[in-house]
Amino acid sequence: MEFGIFHEFPSVSAGDAVAFEQAMALVDAAERGGLDAVWLAELHFDPERSVLSAPLCIASAIAARTQRIKIGIAVQVLPLCHPLRLAEEAATVDQLSRGRLILGVGRSGVARTYEAYGVPYAESRDRFGEILEILRLAWTRTGISYDGRFHRFDDVTTTPRPFQAEPPIRIAATSAETYPVIGHAGAPVFVAIRHEPAAHVAPLIRAYREAWQAAGHPGRGQVFLRFPGYVAATDARARADAEPSLLHYYHAQAALLSDSASRVGGSTGEIRRAQAERLGSMTFEEARRGMVLIGSPETVSARLRDIVGELELDGVLMELNPGGRIAHAQVQTALRLVCEQVMPRFRG
Repeated sequence: MEFGIFHEFPSVSAGDAVAFEQAMALVDAAERGGLDAVWLAELHFDPERSVLSAPLCIASAIAARTQRIKIGIAVQVLPLCHPLRLAEEAATVDQLSRGRLILGVGRSGVARTYEAYGVPYAESRDRFGEILEILRLAWTRTGISYDGRFHRFDDVTTTPRPFQAEPPIRIAATSAETYPVIGHAGAPVFVAIRHEPAAHVAPLIRAYREAWQAAGHPGRGQVFLRFPGYVAATDARARADAEPSLLHYYHAQAALLSDSASRVGGSTGEIRRAQAERLGSMTFEEARRGMVLIGSPETVSARLRDIVGELELDGVLMELNPGGRIAHAQVQTALRLVCEQVMPRFRG
């Protein structure tokens, strides 16, 4: 099973330079510790949260300072990209890393980012599909032409070509109806949870795999789960370290969802408003009843084994600093414990 960490490059009071220094130190530790992948967020216009607005730039820097670890984007917000530029930049990262890029793609639910970029959120689904189609064409063909709703060009060959024949693409599932769509398309799926139990996610994954098989794809489809997690020497220590940051994370997500609900409106807005209300009142004990894994290596390993078995996962992305307010030294310790005491229990 693939083990990775989801990394937001959290902002720190000491300034952006220190934020980048600490974030890269965690990447270096993941490389040394034998972790399979480091996954980079894409976050815009939230300086109190993160300095990671340009994940492919950071991926290039990681490629230059590592030799082994896979470099994942979780996720590139496709509707905000020009597909030809994205194809070239992603291929460049794949070349510099000698084939270690995994491109996760999604639409994001932060409507205000779309407004800042001048892209109507209502177009996000159609833009996503068009850009993904062009991206794959640009990586695998020469002299391509395209006449779509949003993009038109004639006889274009992007350069460089990827190091891999085609870098793997994983698609984030943003709603219940997207799971079978991704399965039918034959793509691996990202499942990102905040607090939901496995029983909530299981039927969605089942719908994904049923659509995969119905479309005639070989195998059963790969599922990768991103979840808030934190490891310390004891359960009590883990809770003391992580609880304030986790609750801050929920409150911040509630504010984002509430803001997006007011901008999007309609049934989507109502769903997000309900999610915001739920997250705004979330308690630590409620979160831990879901798939939020915070505890000792033994506790986290046992709960993770149950989840992996129930959902038949192919990999996990542990968000080791949910909320971004856990001290850097403590996050480094959590990563070391994951690499030394959690990950080995799922090998061999």
